[in-house]
This record gives sequence, structure tokens and C-alpha cells, in this order.
Amino acid sequence: MFDPNKHHRRSIRLAGYDYSQAGLYFNTICIQKRKCLLANIIGESLVLNEAGKMVEMEWLALSERFSAIRLHEYIVMPNHFHGIIEIVGSPLVGDPQNEKGQPQGIAPTAPPGTAAQKTVGEIMGAFKSITTGKYIEGVKKHKCVCIKNKTCTCSGWKIFDKKLWQRNYWEHIIRNEESYQRISQYILRNPAKWVEDQLHPQTRQ
Repeated sequence: MFDPNKHHRRSIRLAGYDYSQAGLYFNTICIQKRKCLLANIIGESLVLNEAGKMVEMEWLALSERFSAIRLHEYIVMPNHFHGIIEIVGSPLVGDPQNEKGQPQGIAPTAPPGTAAQKTVGEIMGAFKSITTGKYIEGVKKHKCVCIKNKTCTCSGWKIFDKKLWQRNYWEHIIRNEESYQRISQYILRNPAKWVEDQLHPQTRQ
């Protein structure tokens, strides 16, 4: 579903699309250079470290920072993050698309017509900025004591090179219930598919 070679370092937004439009959006952001800073996968089980728990907490806090969104399925992986954001007021399944081809969506979780003040890009940008600041604080307080050991499993926060997250993010507009269910299952199954993941650090970039 997400191909980092296809979507790396170029514009991945739809030209002319209003990303403050009500609807559901599947988003992926990646740690710079695919470094595994947020979690470990043991067997098929995901084990978040302190940095990963921070990322999860700040994701959940987005619904308090932005009143016009709802958060759906998400996963914090060792070196990336997947999450579905809903900008509330999405139309019911079967409603026709508008002239810009904006999503049909699924049944709304809030009354239609709720104003969205921010775009998906602005929300994801805030998420990346907040988590970067919190990560820097974590490094200052609890820096990893075995920085040069690539297999380190200590509880310290590993340093990163210049930027925590890659410059851009990838998104997919969820247009119907079938797509929503498929993507939700993809997110939930991500840890079990880690070895096959396009973002696994052993996958050729």
C-alpha cells in the first residue's frame, strides 16, 4: 500500500484538492533514514519504548488540539506511523462526489457542516513538530547510553540526525466504507507484517 520509493521526495498532494474538506484521510510519516527509534517488534508483538509512547500520546491529544477532527485506527511502528484522521461532517456513503472529486466518505461521527479550520497537512505538520520537540526533551533527559550499538534495547532515547521525521508525509483519501475497512485492517496487521514491510530498515531504499 505505501511505497516509499514511489512517494519519496516529490509532491504527493492532489492538485487543487481542499484538504480541509470533511472526509477521512489515511496518513503515514516516517522516521528520517528509517531509523527504528520508537518501538521493537518481538515475534508479531509491538513493544513501544518511551519515545513511541510519547508519539502515541501526542497523536491521541490531537483531537483536543483540533476540535474539528476525529481519530480512527492508528499504529506506532519502529520507524514509522500510520493513522486515520477524520475531518468531521463527511457525507454519507452513496452521496455523489462534488465537482473536485472529494471523498464520498463513510457515515459521519459528527453533524455535517462542522467547520474545519485546519488542513490535513497542517494537522500532520503540528503532530510532527510537537513530537520532535518532545523527542528532543527526551534525549536531553534520558539519552541512550549505547548510541553506537545498532541492536541496543536500553530504555534511553536514541539521538537522531538533524530531523526526526522525513520531510514529507504520505496520505490517501478514503472514499468509501470498503476502503476504510481495508485500510483499518492494514494498520492493525502492520506489526505482524513487519518483516515484509516496505519501510523495514533491511528493505533496500
